[in-house]
Amino acid sequence: MTDNTDNKNAAPRPGVKKPHWSVLVIAAAALAAAGAAYWHYASAHESTDDAAIEMHVIPISSKVPGQIQAVMAEDNQHVEKGALLVEIDPRDYQVKLDQARAELSAGRAEARRAAADAERSEQLFKRDDVSRQAYEKAVADAEVLKARALLSERKVAAAELDLSYTRITAPEAGKVTKKNAEERAYVQVGQALMAIVTDQVWVVANFKETQLTRMRPGQQVTIEVDAFPGKEIKGHIDSIQSGTGARFSLLPAENATGNFVKVVQRVPVKIVFDEAVENMMLVPGMSVVPTVHLD
Repeated sequence: MTDNTDNKNAAPRPGVKKPHWSVLVIAAAALAAAGAAYWHYASAHESTDDAAIEMHVIPISSKVPGQIQAVMAEDNQHVEKGALLVEIDPRDYQVKLDQARAELSAGRAEARRAAADAERSEQLFKRDDVSRQAYEKAVADAEVLKARALLSERKVAAAELDLSYTRITAPEAGKVTKKNAEERAYVQVGQALMAIVTDQVWVVANFKETQLTRMRPGQQVTIEVDAFPGKEIKGHIDSIQSGTGARFSLLPAENATGNFVKVVQRVPVKIVFDEAVENMMLVPGMSVVPTVHLD
């Protein structure tokens, strides 16, 4: 049988030293200092990885039907505001405009003749050379033809507007994306042709409601974009949405049905950049990690 007493009183194995108590104290102090530093940092900052780049995406569609005559933009091409994107064959609309202008000229001529007849009838009526009925009819005819001329002016304006719609231009500066327009294709009203992603860029971060206690517009934010690791971009809080994301969802939760489960809600916070980011390839939907510096 083995003697356990001899094992307890055995000398330590060579090369193995017990840690000195001072080392333990130093390690504990270092851990405490690290914990205090982390607590201090965490209490002065709020961060989330539920955030993404946002930009205005403007759909481009046709306001008039017709055959595409020319496509002047390509996918991912940067265009300036007012640049021609798509041109629809304008000949049908030019013919309608010419017809409307001809009708307007004829209507104005008839309105002038009727007005002159009404003026002569008034003079004759004052001398009792025509009856009241004839005078009133002349006046009524003049008013009707004047109204028809005014209607013709509106038709000309509408025809000019339709003709202008055959030239589809960029409403804002930005990049062309999702191009779906080809030459000689026939398009209908409202048919999507492409989209313009504008140059304006910001971040929408969905913070937990428990993180908003000390958060307010104007606070500084450090933004890290996943596509550019190690790079920090300065920004600030622009605004905080007046409602949680769930409240404005397509099917908001109905908590009066008896199956309520409390879930921490998230509130979208808009963050804008303080630094120029034009040279960075930022596109809508990119993941970012913003860190808010609390006051």
